Amino acid sequence: MRTDIAVPFRFGARGRTATATLDEHARDLIEQLLFTSPGERVMRPDFGCGLLDLVFAPTAPELVAALELSVRASLQRWLGDLVEVRALDMSVAGGTVRVELHYTVRRTGSERKDVFEGRA
Repeated sequence: MRTDIAVPFRFGARGRTATATLDEHARDLIEQLLFTSPGERVMRPDFGCGLLDLVFAPTAPELVAALELSVRASLQRWLGDLVEVRALDMSVAGGTVRVELHYTVRRTGSERKDVFEGRA
């Protein structure tokens, strides 16, 4: 079975670079994209979704819908060769942003449903 480097980079139990399966690697990259704010990366200032900014904004349905569209666009732009988004549902409650994502990992063909939560 093929593996990739785990994201974020870390050492495994044996003191070597930690690895992840292709499906785990895809999930890690999605989480990294969702919770990185644009401007946070020096060499890629447009990388990220700005999800955590939603925690401090009023939670009007229009704002959530606009951000959902932005998240879909970011996933397509940065990870479109790796995953295909099937369904995306977002909610904000009590200072927590919750993203439920149903997607297919292109290399393995496996369908996944993952939940990502973040607090600012």
